[in-house]
Amino acid sequence: MKIAVLAGGTSTERNVSLVTSENVCKALRKLGHKANVIDVFYGTEDYKDTTAFFEDNNDLEKLAEGLKALSGGVKEEVRRRKEAGESFFGNMVVDICRAADVVFMGLHGENGENGKVQAAFDLLGVKYTGPGYLSSALSMDKAITKTMLTPVGIPMPEGEILLRHEPEENAKKNLPVPCVVKPACGGSSVGVTIAFTQEERDEAVKKAFELEEKILVEKYIKGREFSVGVCDGKALPVVEIIPEGGVYDFEHKYDPEGAKEICPAEVPEDVAAKMKHWAEKACEAVGITTYSRVDQLIDEKGDIYCLEINTLPGMTPTSLLPKEAAADGLSYEELVQKLIDISLKNFNTESF
Repeated sequence: MKIAVLAGGTSTERNVSLVTSENVCKALRKLGHKANVIDVFYGTEDYKDTTAFFEDNNDLEKLAEGLKALSGGVKEEVRRRKEAGESFFGNMVVDICRAADVVFMGLHGENGENGKVQAAFDLLGVKYTGPGYLSSALSMDKAITKTMLTPVGIPMPEGEILLRHEPEENAKKNLPVPCVVKPACGGSSVGVTIAFTQEERDEAVKKAFELEEKILVEKYIKGREFSVGVCDGKALPVVEIIPEGGVYDFEHKYDPEGAKEICPAEVPEDVAAKMKHWAEKACEAVGITTYSRVDQLIDEKGDIYCLEINTLPGMTPTSLLPKEAAADGLSYEELVQKLIDISLKNFNTESF
């Protein structure tokens, strides 16, 4: 198949996306596909037509380095394009994606996991991996996710939603301490802070509002961290994350030595079964029928809490979904092919 691996973008997770996309594209080539990486935002000037793009067996590591070098100019380029009324999509991106048999979504964060690119592709007749536009949008916004999951009985931490333009309303809310403060739509733990005092909480709120208009302040739950991948409606083996220093932040997630990950997690079978159940039910609640990953906690009393849904899980060397798949007997290449197969099978039947 001709496969365009969509990378980069404008989010705070841009560089993580480049690593995911490089690894996925290497796997696709090993599988015999005609695959290449293109930055959704910057596009490419290297090809005269789409055929040349798919036929090019280029150096993916060199390409990733070049795209990473552009990351520092993203904010300014976003501003320039908005003022000029130019498209989000870079040069040749739409043409290449339309020419592909399928687009592998290697994007993370805003304009990748929030459903906007998927919605555009739906209108253009482009097939892509992962959930549809609405499932992506609902899952990307942690505040909306909470309002959809809790009514169907899925356990989640108590918390409040704050809006930057409503300081008076925010002041009326009973914000917990200790707490976890996080942007509503961020990923990879960017902007997430654990606050143990009122002063730390207020500073964390200020910091989170610098990143987004809407944030969550949730009750801090001390416990063990887990994640459960879900493919085609079925949960993969549970993985436990034990971060060095006790906090699974951005640095720990993408440092090979930043956390110890145990898969399958060393928990009783009935506990693992419950975690898998909640992961599957969470995906069902927002209409995901392809693949995703659900982060969870178990507190000191043994109670399980779902935290969020990741609709385009990372596929880097340190990412959790490949490790869960490996515990289920799938190699990295087999997982990549499975994600494509699941997506194509569900493309015309996804609920949203």
